[in-house]
Amino acid sequence: MKRNLVELSRNIYDVLIIGGGIYGAWVAWEASLRGLSVALVEKADFGGATSANSLKIIHGGLRYLQQADLKRMRESIHERRTLMDIAPHLVHPLPVLLPTYGHGMKGKEVFSIALAVNDLISCDRNQLPDQQKHIPNGRIISPQEYQKLLPGIPHQGVTGGALFHDAQVYNSERLTISLLRSAEEVGAAVANYVEVTGFLQSGNSVTGVQVKDLLTGDNLDICAKIVVNTSGPWINRVLGLLKGTQQHPQVPLAKAMNLVIRRQLFETYAVGVSSKKGSRFLFVAPWRGKSMIGTAYAVYDQQPDDLLVTEAEIQEFIAEINQACPSVALQREDIDLVHTGLLPRTGINHKTGEPILAKDYQLRDHSQEGLPGLISVVGVKYTTARDVAQKVVDQVFKSWGQKSPKSVSASTPVHGGNIEQFDTFLAKAIAKAPYGLGEQTMRRLVYNYGSTYLNVLRYLEQNPTGKSSVTRLQEEPPSPSEENLLPSASFPLPFQHQKPIDDLAVLKAEVIHGVHEEMAKKLTDVVFRRTELGSAGHPGDEVLNICAQTMGAELGWSLPRIEQELQEVVRVTHKI
Repeated sequence: MKRNLVELSRNIYDVLIIGGGIYGAWVAWEASLRGLSVALVEKADFGGATSANSLKIIHGGLRYLQQADLKRMRESIHERRTLMDIAPHLVHPLPVLLPTYGHGMKGKEVFSIALAVNDLISCDRNQLPDQQKHIPNGRIISPQEYQKLLPGIPHQGVTGGALFHDAQVYNSERLTISLLRSAEEVGAAVANYVEVTGFLQSGNSVTGVQVKDLLTGDNLDICAKIVVNTSGPWINRVLGLLKGTQQHPQVPLAKAMNLVIRRQLFETYAVGVSSKKGSRFLFVAPWRGKSMIGTAYAVYDQQPDDLLVTEAEIQEFIAEINQACPSVALQREDIDLVHTGLLPRTGINHKTGEPILAKDYQLRDHSQEGLPGLISVVGVKYTTARDVAQKVVDQVFKSWGQKSPKSVSASTPVHGGNIEQFDTFLAKAIAKAPYGLGEQTMRRLVYNYGSTYLNVLRYLEQNPTGKSSVTRLQEEPPSPSEENLLPSASFPLPFQHQKPIDDLAVLKAEVIHGVHEEMAKKLTDVVFRRTELGSAGHPGDEVLNICAQTMGAELGWSLPRIEQELQEVVRVTHKI
């Protein structure tokens, strides 16, 4: 991805998107696939705010059965299958186990019916050629089997368990990056660290935005036929930039917090644990050798830029977890990372003081308010962001009085997703690992970069005595077929004359790849969103220093700048 603000200011785009989170990225990809010229600006880094706070679960909507909302359930099931199909390296099935109690709504009888209905409604869930993505039927297990699977969970009153499958994102930040790379490959122009400071308006019509390049301080205008506002928690601030006195409805917010624990509490299953605080479940999911626990919610009435998690809030959540599951014995030092983000809410539960989260997305075509040229989107679910983006682009064409081309985003692999059989692809990559790379390194590369992992390895060290520790190879990339994306005896350099290298060289290659191919401008971009280094916790001082020095050499950073970048990473990780 190339950051070119001169190009952004010279063109008139069909669609200009404000916000580079998961919703903005999906709209960019959807609009680009339908032949529209697209620009996207993000005031920080892509996917760095609420989109990074996901529990990494792609829900099939089982909980919607409680409201008999079969429509939303079908949407969730369809999107879960779609994501496993078009991003097979990033989205994988995940078994989920919930305890059953008594004979009421949490009883085995009710869950047995719910699982049967879920299987019926999702009868087409396994219409994928990749067996690794197939989801088995749900089933009820006995108290004995439940205790055997989860020996550390309180069993008092437990009558068994409900076992079913959802899906999990290995690296949600890379999914956002992959979507943006896909959009750019078909013509979209994207730029991070570009803040919208105002709207361009001709009468009542919105014709573009005024922006500030936060890296250079330059101001410029970007023109477009229509602006799509996917700024998430910043929607109130962005709409406040419109000229005129018209008041726009405010979107109230809730703060969400998840914890990444350095212990893997459950090896195979994501587990719902009944919280003593209200009637909700806490969700504990195994993730990349650790555990993710969520979610704690609180009403939030401040500015999004001021979002912080206090030590008191962390301690309160720890106490709730330990009360629900005493055997976990969670301590403050067990926490590797605190994820936090902002979600839309509809009100406050006056009994508990907790926020009532919005259940439905909002799509507002402001032309209906006398302000043509602007659409605002408020998303509520990570899982269905693609489906909402499809509806947004449909609305764009409708606002122009045109027939919308058919959406193909549900069947088009994202960048890195050109994989027919994931297990086969992974096994071949490991078997043909170049440079003597180990199995774990190859797994990490394939799970993060998918079918494009060789593009990362093209930045491996070639001249250890040269001025630069990593040199970009100039060979053309192989053809994008699955077989050719795996090194073989006939593959040209760099794999013809291999010599063993260590993982640090691969890490450097990932850093350089992030800088040159994926618009990484700050060390936090590389650590948290271009690689998996920091998204599960602090990666260690040695690794961080190597990343900072490598990136600094590429971008010409001074020693004080490198130290500043390191401190920013430490602040984000909440290192203890």
